[in-house]
Amino acid sequence: MIELAAIVPIGLKHYLVLAAVLFVCGVLTILLKRNAIGILIGVELVLNAAAINLVAFNRFAHGGTPDVLGGVALDGQIFALFLIVIAAAEAAVAMAIFLNFYNNLGTVDVERANELKG
Repeated sequence: MIELAAIVPIGLKHYLVLAAVLFVCGVLTILLKRNAIGILIGVELVLNAAAINLVAFNRFAHGGTPDVLGGVALDGQIFALFLIVIAAAEAAVAMAIFLNFYNNLGTVDVERANELKG
């Protein structure tokens, strides 16, 4: 069986294109959706694109070679883990807000948010 990596070596450009596609999909989702949960999904896509960039740049900047202390440089992976934790906390807070929004209005349509002014 022929491996894909043997035919086309996967480089930094491939990861950057993937991250750019995810970012554009996330931004379009944020701008076009009226549903609050759809907007949250768009935000998560943007954060995942940033995490892919962090890991890819770390991998290709250091090349998996050991740093000064003898270990492999994992700066990008550590930042990506922090980003995942922040995204999970953001999703939990946003879902609590959306549930409160739904209890007050009976919908999660963000166009009706002006009814909450008081």
